[in-house]
Amino acid sequence: MNEEYTSTMQKLAGVWRLVTSEFRTAGGNVMYPLGEDARGLAIFTESGYMSGQLMRPGRPNFASNNQALGTPDEIQQSFLGYIAYYGRCELDLQSQTITTHVEGSMYPNWVGSEQVRFYELGDDRLVLRTPPITLGDEEITGVLTWQRQQ
Repeated sequence: MNEEYTSTMQKLAGVWRLVTSEFRTAGGNVMYPLGEDARGLAIFTESGYMSGQLMRPGRPNFASNNQALGTPDEIQQSFLGYIAYYGRCELDLQSQTITTHVEGSMYPNWVGSEQVRFYELGDDRLVLRTPPITLGDEEITGVLTWQRQQ
């Protein structure tokens, strides 16, 4: 690893609090899949690991107060309102991407996959963008904006 790579990993390392979670269409529309007040944390280490969790606030509690006894609707609302995954990550300085080799995820289809995000890294601000995704007949880009935590 070269000095620039090491320096960028050091700058990325830390705890980041979610500011916004958006889907942006090619036509300029903005949607908030986890609500305009989505919450989350992303943690990156200098050694190349990451963990990210995002949630929609206000998800209903399970009436049973037991995660194993949720109703189908409670389980669906819980699952659709939360994103979590972790794994080993690496930077590509030339393409400005972070690739996470997913080791674990709330969404089982991601386990063993590579999740690629374009990044913009400032001192206290991190923006992650997905490659374009086709949903129905629209092309969207997921955009996550994070603020460094002290």
